[in-house]
Amino acid sequence: MPKVTKKLGNNKARAWESLGFAHKKKLCQHFDTTSFFFVIFATIFRFIYQKKRMKEFIISEAKVETAVLVGLITQTQDERKTNEYLDELAFLAETAGAEVVKRFTQKLPTANSVTYVGKGKLEEIRQYIRTEEEEEREVGMVIFDDELSAKQIRNIEAELKVKILDRTSLILDIFAMRAQTANAKTQVELAQYKYMLPRLQRLWTHLERQGGGSGSGSGKGGSVGLRGPGETQLEMDRRIILNRMSLLKERLAEIDKQKATQRKNRGRMIRVALVGYTNVGKSTIMNLLSKSEVFAENKLFATLDTTVRKVIIDNLPFLLSDTVGFIRKLPTDLVDSFKSTLDEVREADLLVHVVDISHPGFEEQIEVVNRTLADIGGGGKPMILIFNKIDAYTYVEKAPDDLTPRTKENLTLEELMKTWMAKMEDNYLFISARERINIDELKDVVYQRVKELHVQKYPYNDFLYQTYEEEE
Repeated sequence: MPKVTKKLGNNKARAWESLGFAHKKKLCQHFDTTSFFFVIFATIFRFIYQKKRMKEFIISEAKVETAVLVGLITQTQDERKTNEYLDELAFLAETAGAEVVKRFTQKLPTANSVTYVGKGKLEEIRQYIRTEEEEEREVGMVIFDDELSAKQIRNIEAELKVKILDRTSLILDIFAMRAQTANAKTQVELAQYKYMLPRLQRLWTHLERQGGGSGSGSGKGGSVGLRGPGETQLEMDRRIILNRMSLLKERLAEIDKQKATQRKNRGRMIRVALVGYTNVGKSTIMNLLSKSEVFAENKLFATLDTTVRKVIIDNLPFLLSDTVGFIRKLPTDLVDSFKSTLDEVREADLLVHVVDISHPGFEEQIEVVNRTLADIGGGGKPMILIFNKIDAYTYVEKAPDDLTPRTKENLTLEELMKTWMAKMEDNYLFISARERINIDELKDVVYQRVKELHVQKYPYNDFLYQTYEEEE
């Protein structure tokens, strides 16, 4: 019998060692058999349970959130423009990682100050969300095409019982996702706090309670031990955010000084800035001209940090910068926060305005960019208009018996070129950066304009010299 007990004890010891409890080798000699097998089964059960939970976690993490879009047709925004805005909003949602499953629009003179849309439309959206939940297709969020007030968000959330986002918060989320450098992260964080500050009451409803205050003998006015002078939790949170914003502004001021010093040390060269609407191909053109590998992707705001490269065309070096793209309804907080980034545009000698000619609303995008440039102090500079993506341009050919007036959708690429030729004289070019169509012409146009500016600004600079073809 003692031999059997010893053998069982040795087996238990090996089992403890296999489970990582080698220090209990002697203890297991006196451990009864029932407890031994209980530990074994408990360990196996825990391992299986953890593996199952990890599998569920991975599945839940891979699940894409679904989104519903809501827009308004107003007196200043017709149905066509609203659909364009919703297309752009859907692209923003896709960039952020959401999948759009439904769109809702409503005709109203102006947005409802309480719920943005009317009560009937809000009930329609609520019924759709409930129906999807019954079909086990949960709607993760509802995104509105305009910026919502704190009151509107609070009322809509109370009715729909899902996450509510507006265009501004979605753009801020994308910027936070794209920010890579400390500079960009600081700028985005400041913009987020500016957006969050007037909406604290909606974001933190539990902070409406008093953290301290004058209490009466009946126990009202504060918790036991906390009665007395104090401030609301909401005010405390607001003060913390204001202090954080002050710190971020100081950091950005230091960054502005560093950037200004860097720009002064770049030498006597002409500065060229690529500007334009987001996702028009600025980074692709940057890579072609500078032979670098700036991140380019068919998504909105692929470029967030300004990239500066030295480019040499023929005998002339100059600095080329790729800036963050503009967008309709760009939050003013973002424009203010990205001052140091947009300084590259303000201090540029030449702007290369890139346009996606394949987009149906490219003319409005041009107006948005020009308006934003004027707002940041970058208007009135020499500019070249580059119409990109001519390989993706399409038009609707009219039937021979169609007597209705022609619209811009019926213009061929050649007719469009003639129209802009009359408007812009020589300050334009039609290219395809992806297919490398007219890239040599682009280099020639940029070279001529930079050369003109270089001779005016730095007449005695040694960088510029005659080529052999010119001497002959």
